[in-house]
Amino acid sequence: MTTEKVTWKLDPAHSEITFKVKHMMISNVKGAFNAFQAEIHGEDFTKAKITTDIDAGSIDTNSADRDGHLKSADFFDVEKYPTLHFESSTFTKVSGDQYKLTGFLTMKDVRKEVSLDVEFGGINKDPWGNEKAGFSVEGKLNRKDWGLNWNAALETGGVLVSEEVRIQAELQFVKQVA
Repeated sequence: MTTEKVTWKLDPAHSEITFKVKHMMISNVKGAFNAFQAEIHGEDFTKAKITTDIDAGSIDTNSADRDGHLKSADFFDVEKYPTLHFESSTFTKVSGDQYKLTGFLTMKDVRKEVSLDVEFGGINKDPWGNEKAGFSVEGKLNRKDWGLNWNAALETGGVLVSEEVRIQAELQFVKQVA
């Protein structure tokens, strides 16, 4: 009798991680991380280990100057801390296709627990016979919890960049059986 090991590997062509941050307290600036990897280790998602590694230097807000500032020591300090890492602790069904993903996010050597809302889109086969699973992920983080503290006061009150960061990911995985 053989025991199959199942790993779901990220399909990067059909996946994205984006974020929004309030700017000047009046509008949102959107950005993305263009390089990341993720895996789900196990057949049953509620018992699987989920890991994600994000290349901090792949941050893209459609502004070279802003991206350069975000890569600096004021924010991600990508020369010293090139990777953001997430590792799940639980993936719990809330109702229907809604789940709560809890785990630890490490940025700039700071490891903090986060909880994210997940909608499971289902499993389907593509035209080439590959089995794929889809997930939509949303959550909020306080960037100061990881030492991303830079800000500037506005003359009219308030700050230039909010502490709250809203994250959103659309992730598609391909089943691998070993």
